[in-house]
Amino acid sequence: MSITKETELLGMEKASEAVACTLKEMRNYAQPGMTTKQLDNYGAKILMDFGAKSAPYLTYGFPGCTCISVNNEFCHGIPSDNRILKEGDLVNIDVSAELNGFWSDNGSSFVLGEDINQHQKLVDASKQILRKAIYNIKGGVRISDIGHLIETEAKKGGYKVIKNLTGHGIGRSLHEEPGEIANYKNRFNQARFRKNAVVAIETFISTTSTYAETLNDGWTMVGNKGGFMAQHEHTIIVTDGKPIILTEMNGVWN
Repeated sequence: MSITKETELLGMEKASEAVACTLKEMRNYAQPGMTTKQLDNYGAKILMDFGAKSAPYLTYGFPGCTCISVNNEFCHGIPSDNRILKEGDLVNIDVSAELNGFWSDNGSSFVLGEDINQHQKLVDASKQILRKAIYNIKGGVRISDIGHLIETEAKKGGYKVIKNLTGHGIGRSLHEEPGEIANYKNRFNQARFRKNAVVAIETFISTTSTYAETLNDGWTMVGNKGGFMAQHEHTIIVTDGKPIILTEMNGVWN
């Protein structure tokens, strides 16, 4: 989607407020002893209060309102009554939604409670790399150059990137062109970011794996070589200068 008029900007701001506030509140609400289904139900109510609808449910029939992945689960984790959160868990919440025809997406990995399993360093790397990537995006910049930046920064910290999970265009549906904003330099991708385009930029920073594989439940993805992954995501508008970060109020960088 390209922002061409004020009503589109306002629509994207409202949808982004819904997903950003939901993510922030879910992170604050999460605690050891709670099930991921309880956490998802809490998020579902916040989205409903905004009048927003779950994007993964609308688009794919996902069995939950938000994706909640824990520890070795990389993404698309199904909220469950059987999954009980524990102190020190590495948790990822991905919240995307539709509101009045506009779609927005954001996500965050975080350590629940005390960092007894030493995941915080990975989480911080993912956050910092996302910030650096976003502030290097403007109209005319090659998408593959941002991928190169993300992978280079990951390697500096001793990490890898997941090559088959990517950011994407967004706005009038959950996934739009550009279809793949990868975390590595794809030399075959000659596309550039376009001014006024709306995109979801995501980091997928990993300890040991470079590809994500789907489990038998048909949704949850884990690493091809195991390990852990941290993901952070913002929906932004590309400009000629600093991008507009529509989901910044999720507080991930605070």
